[in-house]
Amino acid sequence: MFIDVKDTIKKIKEEIDIIKNELTFEPKLVSLVVEPDKSTLSYLNSQKRSAKKYGINLEIVESNNLVEDLQRHNEDENTHAIFVARPLKKGFTELDIAKNISPFKDVEGVSLYNIGSMFYEKELFIPCTAEAVVKIIEDFIDVKGKNVVIIGRSTTVGKPAAILLQKRGRDATVTVCHSKTENLKEVTKRADILVAAIGRANFVDKSFVKEGTTVIDVGINVVNGKVVGDVSQDVSEICNLTPVPGGVGSLTTAILMRNVFRAAKGEF
Repeated sequence: MFIDVKDTIKKIKEEIDIIKNELTFEPKLVSLVVEPDKSTLSYLNSQKRSAKKYGINLEIVESNNLVEDLQRHNEDENTHAIFVARPLKKGFTELDIAKNISPFKDVEGVSLYNIGSMFYEKELFIPCTAEAVVKIIEDFIDVKGKNVVIIGRSTTVGKPAAILLQKRGRDATVTVCHSKTENLKEVTKRADILVAAIGRANFVDKSFVKEGTTVIDVGINVVNGKVVGDVSQDVSEICNLTPVPGGVGSLTTAILMRNVFRAAKGEF
């Protein structure tokens, strides 16, 4: 069975509507682009059109010095939110973003402040994809006491999702797997909930899961011009599986846009 995330997205859009009605201006989101290749700009222009539908002015800014530009937009009162497009130009790292972006404009939830706040269960902004994963799980199944296995330990999905799922009140038992995990299938078959976030097309098949497992597919891969996830679609025959496209990615976009409105409102 495929998991329908429409109701979860609807809840986020309702949050947006509440905040939008309290604002008297159009929020401005700046996307800093340090490697303005054709595909990146095409993606950002698509995002710009999407943002406009939400009532957000997304401005694409080509950056020659990421650190200086982050600091400039941190201080700019007319910039309400910032995110940095990937890939990063040679010479810059994710840590440069984490150390220099204002946590109050960091709608992706990647700053050192925002990442650190998760450990103390006092979130301001958290990584959007990790939040999407957790919201889908919570809306579909009670996570308390469940055995959750995450394949992938990225700072944007695997690690923050693990922290969020262990939060008091959620109380999941979490195992994080990666490329060096031994006997991976033995670990994943014990999962009540499996999160696949490794960026390998159709990597997870039926041999990884037990029947009835809730499977969250975070992957976005292109194979022969078609977007596919990290999980083979036939897993849906024995498990509850989020679709790709139309699953985690769609909710992630809505969460990012909601965060822009939260940043514009400025009440934390």
